[in-house]
Amino acid sequence: MIFGFHAVTARLRHDASSVEEIYIDADRHDGRMQELLRAAKAANVRIIQADDQRLSNIVGTRRHQGVVAKAGELSLARNLDELLDAIVGPPLLLILDGITDPHNLGACLRVADGAGAHAVIAPKDRAVGLNATAAKVASGAAETVPYITVTNLARTMRDLKERDIWLIGTTEDAEKGLYEADFSGAAALVMGSEGEGMRRLTRETCDVLVSVPMFGSVESLNVSVASGVCLYEARRQRIVKGG
Repeated sequence: MIFGFHAVTARLRHDASSVEEIYIDADRHDGRMQELLRAAKAANVRIIQADDQRLSNIVGTRRHQGVVAKAGELSLARNLDELLDAIVGPPLLLILDGITDPHNLGACLRVADGAGAHAVIAPKDRAVGLNATAAKVASGAAETVPYITVTNLARTMRDLKERDIWLIGTTEDAEKGLYEADFSGAAALVMGSEGEGMRRLTRETCDVLVSVPMFGSVESLNVSVASGVCLYEARRQRIVKGG
C-alpha cells in the first residue's frame, strides 16, 4: 500500500500497470484530486471511494492526504549484480548502515534520486525497510531509485571493491574533509545510522573516511541532509570532470 499524492502520482507515471486500485476520500473534490483521478482513468485503474477513517485504517496513519493505492512490485533492479551490470559510466551508490527511521530512509531516497545516484543499499537486518511511510516521504523516489537490501553489508562492500568502486565513509572524527574526497570515479558513499554512526566492520571496510565540515554551532546533520550534501558534491565533481 502506498499513500499520499506524490507517491501515488509517481507510481501512476512510472508504472501505471502495477497499480491495482486506488482508494480516495469521497469528500475531496479539489483540483489535486481531480488531476489524480484523470491520471487513474487514463491508466484504467479502478477507483474505490472511502471515508477518512477507512483510509487511516488501511495505512495506519492519518497522513494519507485522502489517497491510498494498492500496487504490485516495480521492475527495478532487485540485486546488486543486475544493477551494476546495467550501469553505463561510473556508478554512484548510497550505502545506509542501519537506518531505523522510515522518514530518514524516505528522505535519503529522495536526495539519492535528485543527485542521480544509481541505487541505495542497506542491510536486511537492523534497518527499517521500505515501508509505506518511507515511500510517502520519498515523494516518488521509491519508484525510481532501486532500494537493494543485502544479508551481509561488509561482504557486499568488499564485492564492490572488487568492481573497483571506491568506498567513502562519513564520520565526525575523520581527519579528511568531504571536499578532499574524490567522487569523480566509481564511488559508494557510506552513511551510518542516526545515533551510532557506522558499525565497526562497516567503517573498517571503507577505503577512506571523511567528515562533513560544520561551520555553525550544531555538531552534526541529519543523515538524510548529510547524504544530500555528500551526493551533490559527488555530482558536482562529475559535472566538472565531464566538462
